Amino acid sequence: MELTDFFGAMWTDYCALSPQAEGIHALLSARGEAVINDHIALRTFRHPLLGLAQAARPFEELGYRACGEYFFEQKKLYAKHWEHPDPDQPKIFISELEVEKFPKRIQELIVGLADQVAPSAAARADFFRSGRPWQASHAAYQELAAVSEYASWVAAYGFRPNHFTVSVNRLKTFPTLEALNATLEAAGYRLNASGGKIKGTPAELLEQSSTVAEEVDVRFSDGAFSVPSVYYEFARRYAQPDGRLYQGFIAKSADKIFESTDRTKKV
Repeated sequence: MELTDFFGAMWTDYCALSPQAEGIHALLSARGEAVINDHIALRTFRHPLLGLAQAARPFEELGYRACGEYFFEQKKLYAKHWEHPDPDQPKIFISELEVEKFPKRIQELIVGLADQVAPSAAARADFFRSGRPWQASHAAYQELAAVSEYASWVAAYGFRPNHFTVSVNRLKTFPTLEALNATLEAAGYRLNASGGKIKGTPAELLEQSSTVAEEVDVRFSDGAFSVPSVYYEFARRYAQPDGRLYQGFIAKSADKIFESTDRTKKV
Protein backbone atom coordinates (compact mmCIF):
# COMPACT_ATOMS: atom_id res chain seq x y z
CA MET A 1 0.00 0.00 0.00
CA GLU A 2 1.25 3.51 -0.78
CA LEU A 3 2.04 5.61 2.30
CA THR A 4 -0.33 8.36 1.14
CA ASP A 5 -3.24 5.90 1.02
CA PHE A 6 -2.17 4.24 4.27
CA PHE A 7 -2.14 7.46 6.29
CA GLY A 8 -5.10 8.90 4.41
CA ALA A 9 -7.22 6.00 5.64
CA MET A 10 -5.98 6.53 9.21
CA TRP A 11 -6.78 10.25 8.99
CA THR A 12 -10.32 9.51 7.82
CA ASP A 13 -10.90 7.15 10.75
CA TYR A 14 -9.40 9.68 13.17
CA CYS A 15 -11.55 12.56 11.88
CA ALA A 16 -14.69 10.48 12.36
CA LEU A 17 -14.01 10.82 16.12
CA SER A 18 -12.61 14.35 16.01
CA PRO A 19 -14.57 17.07 14.20
CA GLN A 20 -12.19 19.56 15.84
CA ALA A 21 -9.27 18.13 13.85
CA GLU A 22 -11.06 18.80 10.58
CA GLY A 23 -11.98 22.26 11.82
CA ILE A 24 -8.42 23.14 12.76
CA HIS A 25 -7.10 21.69 9.51
CA ALA A 26 -9.58 23.90 7.62
CA LEU A 27 -8.63 26.94 9.70
CA LEU A 28 -4.96 26.49 8.84
CA SER A 29 -5.65 25.73 5.19
CA ALA A 30 -7.71 28.93 4.91
CA ARG A 31 -4.57 30.85 5.88
CA GLY A 32 -2.73 29.23 2.99
CA GLU A 33 -0.91 26.71 5.15
CA ALA A 34 0.09 23.24 3.93
CA VAL A 35 -0.56 21.10 7.02
CA ILE A 36 2.21 18.53 7.48
CA ASN A 37 2.02 15.79 10.10
CA ASP A 38 4.93 15.66 12.53
CA HIS A 39 3.88 12.33 14.03
CA ILE A 40 0.95 9.99 14.62
CA ALA A 41 0.46 8.43 18.06
CA LEU A 42 -0.99 4.99 18.73
CA ARG A 43 -1.86 3.09 21.91
CA THR A 44 -1.98 -0.59 22.78
CA PHE A 45 -1.66 -3.11 25.63
CA ARG A 46 1.44 -5.14 26.43
CA HIS A 47 0.19 -8.55 25.37
CA PRO A 48 1.74 -11.40 23.32
CA LEU A 49 -0.59 -10.68 20.38
CA LEU A 50 -1.09 -6.93 20.69
CA GLY A 51 2.14 -5.50 22.11
CA LEU A 52 4.34 -2.80 20.74
CA ALA A 53 6.50 -5.11 18.62
CA GLN A 54 3.46 -6.63 16.92
CA ALA A 55 1.78 -3.26 16.42
CA ALA A 56 4.91 -1.82 14.78
CA ARG A 57 5.24 -4.56 12.17
CA PRO A 58 2.98 -2.99 9.48
CA PHE A 59 4.95 0.26 9.72
CA GLU A 60 8.28 -1.52 9.52
CA GLU A 61 7.05 -3.26 6.38
CA LEU A 62 6.46 0.22 4.95
CA GLY A 63 10.09 1.17 5.59
CA TYR A 64 9.96 2.60 9.10
CA ARG A 65 12.83 1.96 11.53
CA ALA A 66 12.80 2.07 15.32
CA CYS A 67 14.52 5.03 16.96
CA GLY A 68 14.07 6.37 20.52
CA GLU A 69 12.44 4.64 23.48
CA TYR A 70 10.63 6.24 26.41
CA PHE A 71 9.55 5.23 29.91
CA PHE A 72 6.58 6.54 31.89
CA GLU A 73 6.87 5.01 35.35
CA GLN A 74 3.87 6.68 36.97
CA LYS A 75 1.49 5.81 34.13
CA LYS A 76 3.10 2.38 33.65
CA LEU A 77 3.77 2.91 29.95
CA TYR A 78 6.61 2.07 27.59
CA ALA A 79 6.93 3.67 24.17
CA LYS A 80 9.13 3.88 21.09
CA HIS A 81 9.07 5.99 17.97
CA TRP A 82 9.77 5.07 14.36
CA GLU A 83 11.05 7.18 11.50
CA HIS A 84 10.84 6.75 7.73
CA PRO A 85 13.77 7.44 5.35
CA ASP A 86 11.55 10.02 3.66
CA PRO A 87 11.62 12.98 6.11
CA ASP A 88 8.26 14.19 4.81
CA GLN A 89 6.56 11.10 6.26
CA PRO A 90 5.23 11.38 9.82
CA LYS A 91 7.02 9.75 12.69
CA ILE A 92 5.10 6.95 14.42
CA PHE A 93 4.89 6.97 18.22
CA ILE A 94 3.54 3.75 19.74
CA SER A 95 3.01 3.26 23.46
CA GLU A 96 1.93 0.17 25.36
CA LEU A 97 0.42 -0.23 28.80
CA GLU A 98 2.61 -2.39 31.07
CA VAL A 99 -0.30 -4.62 32.03
CA GLU A 100 1.77 -6.83 34.33
CA LYS A 101 2.36 -3.88 36.71
CA PHE A 102 -1.34 -3.47 37.53
CA PRO A 103 -3.45 -5.25 40.18
CA LYS A 104 -4.70 -8.71 39.27
CA ARG A 105 -8.28 -7.52 38.68
CA ILE A 106 -7.13 -4.94 36.13
CA GLN A 107 -4.95 -7.52 34.40
CA GLU A 108 -7.95 -9.86 34.19
CA LEU A 109 -10.11 -7.16 32.60
CA ILE A 110 -7.48 -6.37 29.97
CA VAL A 111 -6.73 -10.01 29.19
CA GLY A 112 -10.46 -10.56 28.85
CA LEU A 113 -10.52 -7.91 26.12
CA ALA A 114 -7.39 -9.17 24.39
CA ASP A 115 -8.69 -12.74 24.33
CA GLN A 116 -11.46 -11.58 21.99
CA VAL A 117 -8.95 -10.50 19.33
CA ALA A 118 -7.99 -12.77 16.45
CA PRO A 119 -4.36 -13.97 16.77
CA SER A 120 -3.36 -12.45 13.44
CA ALA A 121 -5.09 -9.08 13.95
CA ALA A 122 -2.03 -6.98 14.79
CA ALA A 123 -0.23 -8.11 11.64
CA ARG A 124 -2.89 -6.59 9.38
CA ALA A 125 -1.95 -3.41 7.57
CA ASP A 126 -5.22 -1.79 8.68
CA PHE A 127 -4.88 -2.80 12.34
CA PHE A 128 -4.56 0.76 13.61
CA ARG A 129 -7.72 1.90 11.94
CA SER A 130 -9.73 -1.21 12.77
CA GLY A 131 -11.33 0.25 15.89
CA ARG A 132 -12.45 -1.77 18.89
CA PRO A 133 -12.20 -5.53 18.28
CA TRP A 134 -13.93 -6.58 21.50
CA GLN A 135 -17.10 -6.22 23.49
CA ALA A 136 -16.58 -4.01 26.51
CA SER A 137 -18.95 -2.77 29.18
CA HIS A 138 -19.07 0.76 30.49
CA ALA A 139 -18.75 -0.70 33.97
CA ALA A 140 -15.40 -2.22 32.96
CA TYR A 141 -14.41 1.08 31.33
CA GLN A 142 -15.03 2.90 34.61
CA GLU A 143 -13.14 0.27 36.59
CA LEU A 144 -10.13 0.61 34.30
CA ALA A 145 -10.33 4.41 34.31
CA ALA A 146 -10.13 4.47 38.09
CA VAL A 147 -6.53 3.22 37.85
CA SER A 148 -5.50 4.12 34.29
CA GLU A 149 -7.15 6.63 31.95
CA TYR A 150 -4.96 5.16 29.22
CA ALA A 151 -6.32 1.64 29.77
CA SER A 152 -9.92 2.84 29.67
CA TRP A 153 -9.31 4.77 26.43
CA VAL A 154 -7.96 1.68 24.66
CA ALA A 155 -10.85 -0.37 26.06
CA ALA A 156 -13.35 2.12 24.63
CA TYR A 157 -11.78 2.84 21.24
CA GLY A 158 -9.50 -0.07 20.43
CA PHE A 159 -6.91 0.44 17.74
CA ARG A 160 -6.96 3.75 15.90
CA PRO A 161 -4.89 6.95 15.94
CA ASN A 162 -4.96 8.61 19.31
CA HIS A 163 -3.77 11.84 17.73
CA PHE A 164 -2.21 13.41 14.67
CA THR A 165 0.26 16.25 15.10
CA VAL A 166 0.73 19.44 13.12
CA SER A 167 4.36 20.31 12.38
CA VAL A 168 4.57 23.93 13.50
CA ASN A 169 7.98 24.21 11.80
CA ARG A 170 6.24 23.80 8.45
CA LEU A 171 3.70 26.56 9.08
CA LYS A 172 4.47 29.91 7.47
CA THR A 173 2.07 32.25 9.28
CA PHE A 174 2.86 31.22 12.86
CA PRO A 175 6.38 32.16 14.01
CA THR A 176 5.87 30.52 17.42
CA LEU A 177 3.79 27.84 19.08
CA GLU A 178 2.39 30.57 21.35
CA ALA A 179 1.00 32.35 18.29
CA LEU A 180 -0.68 29.18 17.04
CA ASN A 181 -2.15 28.45 20.47
CA ALA A 182 -3.58 31.98 20.68
CA THR A 183 -5.25 31.60 17.29
CA LEU A 184 -6.72 28.23 18.24
CA GLU A 185 -8.10 29.52 21.54
CA ALA A 186 -9.54 32.60 19.84
CA ALA A 187 -11.36 30.20 17.50
CA GLY A 188 -12.87 28.40 20.50
CA TYR A 189 -10.62 25.36 20.78
CA ARG A 190 -9.70 24.19 24.27
CA LEU A 191 -6.06 23.37 25.01
CA ASN A 192 -4.63 20.88 27.49
CA ALA A 193 -3.13 22.97 30.30
CA SER A 194 -1.70 20.10 32.37
CA GLY A 195 1.91 21.09 32.97
CA GLY A 196 1.28 24.33 31.06
CA LYS A 197 -0.29 24.82 27.67
CA ILE A 198 3.17 24.44 26.12
CA LYS A 199 5.10 21.38 27.20
CA GLY A 200 8.86 21.50 26.71
CA THR A 201 11.23 24.36 25.92
CA PRO A 202 13.59 25.43 23.13
CA ALA A 203 16.46 24.24 25.34
CA GLU A 204 14.91 20.75 25.29
CA LEU A 205 14.61 21.10 21.48
CA LEU A 206 10.86 20.36 21.44
CA GLU A 207 7.72 22.32 22.33
CA GLN A 208 4.28 20.68 22.21
CA SER A 209 0.68 21.64 22.84
CA SER A 210 -2.61 19.87 22.23
CA THR A 211 -6.35 20.26 22.29
CA VAL A 212 -8.50 18.53 24.88
CA ALA A 213 -10.23 15.43 23.52
CA GLU A 214 -13.89 15.94 22.67
CA GLU A 215 -16.42 13.60 24.23
CA VAL A 216 -18.39 11.37 21.88
CA ASP A 217 -21.00 8.70 22.46
CA VAL A 218 -19.56 5.19 22.52
CA ARG A 219 -21.78 2.12 22.49
CA PHE A 220 -20.74 -0.30 25.21
CA SER A 221 -22.33 -3.67 25.90
CA ASP A 222 -24.40 -2.06 28.67
CA GLY A 223 -25.45 1.09 26.82
CA ALA A 224 -24.16 4.23 25.11
CA PHE A 225 -22.06 6.64 27.16
CA SER A 226 -20.14 9.82 26.39
CA VAL A 227 -16.37 9.48 26.87
CA PRO A 228 -13.27 11.47 25.74
CA SER A 229 -12.16 10.55 22.23
CA VAL A 230 -9.08 11.84 20.35
CA TYR A 231 -7.22 15.14 20.17
CA TYR A 232 -4.97 17.20 17.88
CA GLU A 233 -1.37 18.00 18.79
CA PHE A 234 1.06 20.70 17.65
CA ALA A 235 4.85 20.31 17.76
CA ARG A 236 7.69 22.73 17.17
CA ARG A 237 11.20 21.28 16.93
CA TYR A 238 14.51 23.05 17.34
CA ALA A 239 17.93 22.53 15.79
CA GLN A 240 20.59 20.38 17.43
CA PRO A 241 24.25 21.46 17.48
CA ASP A 242 24.72 19.79 14.09
CA GLY A 243 21.99 22.00 12.62
CA ARG A 244 19.46 19.20 12.14
CA LEU A 245 16.08 19.39 13.82
CA TYR A 246 15.66 17.17 16.87
CA GLN A 247 13.41 14.25 15.94
CA GLY A 248 12.84 12.53 19.28
CA PHE A 249 10.39 13.08 22.13
CA ILE A 250 10.59 14.31 25.74
CA ALA A 251 9.07 11.80 28.16
CA LYS A 252 8.00 14.36 30.77
CA SER A 253 6.21 16.39 28.10
CA ALA A 254 4.58 13.34 26.50
CA ASP A 255 3.40 12.32 29.98
CA LYS A 256 1.28 15.48 30.15
CA ILE A 257 0.15 15.21 26.52
CA PHE A 258 -1.28 11.76 27.34
CA GLU A 259 -3.69 13.53 29.71
CA SER A 260 -5.49 15.16 26.78
CA THR A 261 -7.86 12.16 26.87
CA ASP A 262 -8.40 12.15 30.63
CA ARG A 263 -11.98 12.39 31.84
CA THR A 264 -10.91 15.20 34.20
CA LYS A 265 -10.00 17.76 31.58
CA LYS A 266 -6.95 19.93 32.09
CA VAL A 267 -8.15 23.37 30.93
